[in-house]
Amino acid sequence: MAKTLKIDFVSDVSCPWCIIGLRGVEDALQRLGGEVEADIRFHPFELNPHMPAEGQSLVEHVAQKYGSTPEQFRERRKAIRDRAAELGFTIALSPENGRVYNTFDAHRLLHWAALEGRQRQLKLALFDAYFTQCLNPADHEVLAQAAEDAGLDRNAAFDVLESGRYAEEVRSEERSWQAMGINAVPAIIVNDRYLISGGQSAEIFENAFREIAAGSLATETAA
Repeated sequence: MAKTLKIDFVSDVSCPWCIIGLRGVEDALQRLGGEVEADIRFHPFELNPHMPAEGQSLVEHVAQKYGSTPEQFRERRKAIRDRAAELGFTIALSPENGRVYNTFDAHRLLHWAALEGRQRQLKLALFDAYFTQCLNPADHEVLAQAAEDAGLDRNAAFDVLESGRYAEEVRSEERSWQAMGINAVPAIIVNDRYLISGGQSAEIFENAFREIAAGSLATETAA
């Protein structure tokens, strides 16, 4: 009989390592076949909660936040694009045309999508909108289209966005994860106990999930 794992996936839709990590998790679960079943729940984390509505250029942002030169950033971004491509995901957002935006409304919409049973579908649609289509994930038109692409009602999505609904729920959840020590994403918490940090490979996730399911992982930090 397959063991069921509870997987809490804390992430931001503007984090490239988060889509890489999600692909790794899902590939690992597929490899495990009948050994493990997973209940994956997505949770909010804002990389740039104070970002203004107009956003900021990627190059300028990483220079201010991390002290990176444009050359260093381009090298890192190429490595990330290559890694994502290996997993079948296209990152078209480039240092030259890319901008960083506020993602709070995207997280409100994801909260609603969870209630509608379409959270994973919306999560993937939002990753695609930002990284592949190079769209603004703070724009309500973009978010409503992503909701429609995910099989949700477009007008209902607009209603959520325009009403400000689920703002306090998202804030409360963000505070809860921060209080538990989550300060970087992706953070993958398994069975409320084991933390796997970062966009790990499918092999690392597979080994960790198998050991957790077997009850043989001693440490509370799997990677």
